[in-house]
Amino acid sequence: MRSSAVVITCSTRAAAGTYADRTGPLIVEAARGWGFQVEAAVVVPDGPQVEQALRDALASGAVLVVTTGGTGLTPTDRTPEATRAVIDREVPGIAEAIRAAGVAAGVPTAMLSRGVAGLSGRTLVINLPGSTGGVRDGLAVLEPVVRHAVDQAAGGDH
Repeated sequence: MRSSAVVITCSTRAAAGTYADRTGPLIVEAARGWGFQVEAAVVVPDGPQVEQALRDALASGAVLVVTTGGTGLTPTDRTPEATRAVIDREVPGIAEAIRAAGVAAGVPTAMLSRGVAGLSGRTLVINLPGSTGGVRDGLAVLEPVVRHAVDQAAGGDH
């Protein structure tokens, strides 16, 4: 049986239908390519619904949860706070590598992302930015390590 993953798009405008979710589908496609079973992205507005969506994803038994959006500096960008509320241990190297990859790709504003990554029990939770470029950069960072990280979180060997 394949491991399941959940993708959550955190965007008030996408949740309201003001524009289409462009980043969630990119993550869904990547996660499927990595061998995860994943449905379409769950789209929620910024704010308290992000934490509830994370809790629902964790309750589903997913081994990987990836969010997109809500990691910036605006007053409604609260995805990192919602994530910290549900994780037990941070995995700072993942978020650091994602920011560094964006800066290295010539996007200095990537350093403004407040995204975090961590473990809730044996589930790996990762925040990606809300831009398509930021998501692509983040996915490139995750691709070579995400299966290994999930295996380790499940108790696998180093």
